[in-house]
Amino acid sequence: MQGALSYRQVTMKKGIQTPVSNILVVGGAGYIGSHMLVALREAGYTPITLDNLSSGYRDAVIAGEFIEGDLGDRELLDQVLDAHDIAGVMHFAAHIEVGESVRDPAKYYRNNVSHTQNLLDAMVRYGVKAFIFSSTAAIFGEPQYVPIDEHHPKSPVNPYGRSKWMVEQLLEDYDRAYSLRSIALRYFNAAGADPQAQLGERHQPESHLIPLVLQAANGRRESITLFGTDYDTPDGTCIRDYIHVSDLCNAHLLALRQLLNGGGSDRYNLGNGQGYSVQEVIRTAAKVTGRRIPVVRGERRPGDPALLVADAARARSKLRWNPRYVGLSTIIAHAWAWEQKAASGIG
Repeated sequence: MQGALSYRQVTMKKGIQTPVSNILVVGGAGYIGSHMLVALREAGYTPITLDNLSSGYRDAVIAGEFIEGDLGDRELLDQVLDAHDIAGVMHFAAHIEVGESVRDPAKYYRNNVSHTQNLLDAMVRYGVKAFIFSSTAAIFGEPQYVPIDEHHPKSPVNPYGRSKWMVEQLLEDYDRAYSLRSIALRYFNAAGADPQAQLGERHQPESHLIPLVLQAANGRRESITLFGTDYDTPDGTCIRDYIHVSDLCNAHLLALRQLLNGGGSDRYNLGNGQGYSVQEVIRTAAKVTGRRIPVVRGERRPGDPALLVADAARARSKLRWNPRYVGLSTIIAHAWAWEQKAASGIG
């Protein structure tokens, strides 16, 4: 189907101006992607999910059309872009586990890089010019200064971070060569859940701190492990910048509008600009839940920096992005409502 014209291209050639609101969300059955679907619908867009369900959940797609498939399937990508009038694409379909990326780098380069290039090539063939990429703070590697801004040197220390940085470089080249405009959003620690508890975090296995702590509070996990208590921080545990998933989705919407309104490619760091230690997360979770949270001490994990905090000033000024749920207790309260729902078998 290479070289075929989409409906959008045909109407453009005929000089017909038609508003296009269909947004393809790859990885829309996952944690952030599923929240994005709801945000797109509420903003007046029509989300279309493409997901292979390797780590996502079909029942998380509560807005828009669902297509089961893999980004490695070039024929399917052509079929999807030919059959739908796509205004832009949002990418959430990466593998994200740092440890697994070290054990099996081929899996990460294949999915996160090669399959993303398949998608970009299909977009070029069908003239889709707007791409929002879910990137990561892992592209920076060990921080040379904090808070981390967009100019911080890029020196990822694991295949996961390298795979994301490779895609960002691909995007720069595709913009220059094919006018495919993109915005890469580099977030630090996505957290929380839909405020109405419609959706939440469901990773298998779970590796993120807040859901692990809440599972321990809820009796679904025996304890939470402190991986190192001798860091150069006020309480000896690592400090991280947590950003509510709904605020992340709002940043994606603003980035999408920037591109659809003719804006150029860009890169933004996303975070609250305030860090919380592991100990603070555990104490706040105990207060929010009213539960005792068993804690055990463990050794440091290799490659864990003491402090990771974002400088999101560019996103605030250029995208006019203003996070709404900035308090740690609010983030945890929303995640706790989802944890209780999920534990009861409803989620």
